[in-house]
Amino acid sequence: MNAVELFVGAGGLGMAVSQAGFKPQLVVDWDQWACDTIRQNQKAGLQPFASWPLIQGDVRQIKFTELDGVIDIVTGGPPCQPFSMGGLHRAYLDERDMFPQAIRAVRELRPRAFVFENVKGLTRATFANYLEYIRLQLRHPDVTAKPRETWHEHLMRLEDYETKGKFKGLQYNVVMRVLNAANYGVPQKRERVLIVGFRSDTGVEWHFPEHTHSRDALLWSQWQTDEYWDRHKVAKRNRPKDLVGKARAMKLHEQPAGLPWLTVRDAIADLPDPEQYPLLAAARFPDHRFQPGARSYAGHTGSPLDEPAKTLKAGVHGVPGGENMLRRPDGSVRYFTIRESARLQTFPDEMVFHGSWSETMRQLGNAVPTKLAQVVVQKVRDSLIGTA
Repeated sequence: MNAVELFVGAGGLGMAVSQAGFKPQLVVDWDQWACDTIRQNQKAGLQPFASWPLIQGDVRQIKFTELDGVIDIVTGGPPCQPFSMGGLHRAYLDERDMFPQAIRAVRELRPRAFVFENVKGLTRATFANYLEYIRLQLRHPDVTAKPRETWHEHLMRLEDYETKGKFKGLQYNVVMRVLNAANYGVPQKRERVLIVGFRSDTGVEWHFPEHTHSRDALLWSQWQTDEYWDRHKVAKRNRPKDLVGKARAMKLHEQPAGLPWLTVRDAIADLPDPEQYPLLAAARFPDHRFQPGARSYAGHTGSPLDEPAKTLKAGVHGVPGGENMLRRPDGSVRYFTIRESARLQTFPDEMVFHGSWSETMRQLGNAVPTKLAQVVVQKVRDSLIGTA
């Protein structure tokens, strides 16, 4: 089955698409650093990057109608800069917003399905009207904006069309939900909004995958059975004094179903400490170098070792790497290395990243965890081939 991947970035969602068995016919991003990362891994022969038909350029200049063959799925994370929707302004006037291009790709390629992801902030009340506008455009991609029509007028026309219930032309059945990556085996509490659609003639019935991991299962393994500490060979005197977590665990009367959340320790325990053993760390693992300058202050305390990491960010208040720090049990902090951050985003160890530490952290902070994407995209593919 064929795929088109838009706004690929560092490739988190794109890798999941390829690993699910789709064959990319087009992979696009405008960012030079992200494309250099992909090209560097292509040069090294790392799959699935090696077989990607990558184009570095503006999606707005891509003529999707020139692609040959049937496209089964379109995926991507369209950049969606926050802007006020309070007035009756045309959303298309903000050139930073790429959702119109994602919708255009669906309209022109007519894929059997699509998967788009974005930040949780898109679901805030401030953007509720805009998110509904996106959903209705994806549901009815042929109902395009008229010349000089404002976004508000277009939204009302789409609502009229939707409630009338008599549809013509291209139509998709669309669902969307905010998913926490930690609930699917990612060692990071990262929430993303996923928008999934199936062309109406596919007849697919689909829902988002059930959770496989939970916080309660982690607390059970830490404070009811000690399995977590025993597995990591952490002596009792070195275990954190998590009174809140321990109290919650003691209220659990039976072992929770499913698997425990994965923690930072689970993700990086086998990596040499880059601060204590810099030469060993750099020699054994690519991009595993100590980055100085981390400091803790109110609201900026880093990720505890024995919990899933906080959301990795591209940068906070102009600080590269933001709060992307490890907080040790003794309270000291250091920045996560690039390799550790890649582990927290479930990128493979063989993958290398192009650019400085701050530039690479921007790529990683903007990415969707590959493992989260895999769970969703694999279920979409199974549904398309009738095996779900």
